[in-house]
Amino acid sequence: MEQVQVNKIKIYPFKSKAELIDYVIDKHKILIAIGVEKLLNTNKEFINIVNTNIAYSDGFGSVMALKKKGYTAEKIPGAYLWLDIIKTFYKEKSFYLIGATQEILEQTINKLKQDFENINIVNYRNGYFSDNEIVDIQKDIVEKKPDIVFVALGSPKQEILMRDFLQEHPALYMGLGGSFDLYVGKAKPVPDWWKKTFKWEGLYRSFNDIGNIKRWKRQLIVFKFFYLYIFNKL
Repeated sequence: MEQVQVNKIKIYPFKSKAELIDYVIDKHKILIAIGVEKLLNTNKEFINIVNTNIAYSDGFGSVMALKKKGYTAEKIPGAYLWLDIIKTFYKEKSFYLIGATQEILEQTINKLKQDFENINIVNYRNGYFSDNEIVDIQKDIVEKKPDIVFVALGSPKQEILMRDFLQEHPALYMGLGGSFDLYVGKAKPVPDWWKKTFKWEGLYRSFNDIGNIKRWKRQLIVFKFFYLYIFNKL
């Protein structure tokens, strides 16, 4: 399967979640969810990480942009994709989890053990660590040799970290953002009616976090995307 370039980002136009999982499972790459914000990212380091790994359409913007270029791609929410990957391979693969608070992470581990009997989680680490501690985490990953590593730190921190880890230990890596919070019920999912009617999931999350100015500012990039999309500048 070939990548399709949208703006400066190269995306794999997967037509289904099943196709994506089948394609990536034996690859030692980083899975990166692409929505409008990442699609318009101008950081050269981040763009290089995306384009040398496996980017997929996580938001309506990337799906629209691919369609305009003649490709049909399914919107595949990364917040649920990681669980589908576990469901498909937990009986044969091993896992390592990084991210969230210690409380949320432990709740995530306990729930995974309940939902997926005998899942092999070789180790886990919360997302609050210093730069000096990264070396110890990397050494632990090399020692434990997980098949799949989930990193829930937010972008671009998680992508940079996964790139560095991948150089030391070959595995499938996947960035998850706030997916652990969603999994254990700390964060509310976007309702289906909103997804069908408005599609703009980031706006719903902003309404539910009304005082978060940083989150609201991030939504402004959607207007830039529509300008570029309408005038064929992507």
